[in-house]
Amino acid sequence: MWRNEVFTGLIVELGTVVSLRRKEPGAFLTLSADTLAKDAGIGDSIAINGVCLTVVAREGSMLSFDLSDETVRSTNFGLLKQGDRVNLEPSLRSDGRLGGHFVTGHVDAVGKIRSKTIVGDTVKVVIDSPGEVARLLVEKGSVAVDGISLTVVNAARDSFSVVIIPHTSRLTTIGFKNAGDTVNLEADIIGKYVAKFLQGYSMDRGNSDSRLVRSLKASGYIQEE
Repeated sequence: MWRNEVFTGLIVELGTVVSLRRKEPGAFLTLSADTLAKDAGIGDSIAINGVCLTVVAREGSMLSFDLSDETVRSTNFGLLKQGDRVNLEPSLRSDGRLGGHFVTGHVDAVGKIRSKTIVGDTVKVVIDSPGEVARLLVEKGSVAVDGISLTVVNAARDSFSVVIIPHTSRLTTIGFKNAGDTVNLEADIIGKYVAKFLQGYSMDRGNSDSRLVRSLKASGYIQEE
């Protein structure tokens, strides 16, 4: 259902990891969330650092989640430890307001912060990104970084940059993460659909340099490999 699967990238609360217990296969995560736990129920979906997980147990302000082996391998969850802060966002209600962009909670890859530079009262963050994500990013487009909806400032073959305003720095993990720290990345789903369409179009036409493809390359929607 839509309510259980879509997020907006607007972080509601910073939770705290209570424990991450490995079990085969996968792991069991428990965290404290003073605000979200009040309304969360068993079976609800919550994005944790951009990863859509299902609440399987609740006790007071404690929420617990089962993690599949795939989730541990394809995200930075394997690095979490007791006391770590994590970004939290409940799934979008059907009558909710879309303030960021559509985020599915399915992480595409793990990136690494290359640098953070103070620019006035903002912070420019450059993030190294695997090619499968970088090729889907465009300047002024959207990307989810640890579940935070951000606007791409510059997009390169193996990295991209974003600018963080003070409000976002205070309320999310991007404010205290530093160069070398990992972040979960999810490209805008619109870009994924466009890439899939173009792949099929090129295969059908047998011509990757068609007028449509050339136009999209010129507009920055397609980057050369």
